[in-house]
Amino acid sequence: MSNQPISFIKIINPGFSRRKIKTALFDFDGTLSLIRQGWMDVMVPMMVEELRSVNPNEDVDKLAVSVRESVYRLTGKQTIYQMKELADQIRKRGAIPLDPIEYKHRYIKLLWDRIAGRVAGLNEGSISPEDMMVPGSINLLKGLRQRGVRLYLASGTDELPVQDEAAALGISEYFEGIYGAREGQLDFDKDQVIRMILEENRLDGSELLGFGDGFVEIEEVKKAGGVAIGVASNESERKGWDDWKCQRLERAGADLIIPDYRESEGLLSFLFDERG
Repeated sequence: MSNQPISFIKIINPGFSRRKIKTALFDFDGTLSLIRQGWMDVMVPMMVEELRSVNPNEDVDKLAVSVRESVYRLTGKQTIYQMKELADQIRKRGAIPLDPIEYKHRYIKLLWDRIAGRVAGLNEGSISPEDMMVPGSINLLKGLRQRGVRLYLASGTDELPVQDEAAALGISEYFEGIYGAREGQLDFDKDQVIRMILEENRLDGSELLGFGDGFVEIEEVKKAGGVAIGVASNESERKGWDDWKCQRLERAGADLIIPDYRESEGLLSFLFDERG
């Protein structure tokens, strides 16, 4: 392949090879949907509050940095894993934590207070779906489908809300399957979804393309032998790069990193070696 750089693509692994891509797996929040934009600004303070209730003398700024790193490292896995980590940290500080599901319920309530108006606006038509998605998402999904690629969506968020939010954004029709966290099924995670997709379609991992803005989906796509595209989306401004995400996506092993899908045709031409 040509290693000619493209301005909107950061090529981290110039040795990745163009293959016949037959299926693509997308993360949801931050990769396609912006409905939950700011979720980390809900989760991190909640966790810091819980930890400081055990040890009020901890430096709040240092604690927030540590918690944020831990939360991001588990982004893409089911939310319960982040709550299990919180419980472990409380236990390490000599206190008895609540059941992780209790922390999850508290987080979901706090998050819903933040995003309820967005969901209502989408359902009522007062908010455009385009304003609640990473720019260029629809054109990218259409472009992949036009090239015969089968699309799947997998999220660490609970499955029913993900399906409802995908429907509100008008993107459900593009996917063969939409998967999320299932109560009591901790083993149903992105690695299992990837195995299921490959087995059902009788594909090799090299025919898989993955898009995500967190560690987990990037690592799992790479483990399967696929090409991993990191999406360093600036969720609050809906333009430009999120440098913090970019650094961590590179560390996770992404082959390419992009800010969004505004240049979806250029990206697809590059991935499918269609440039003259």
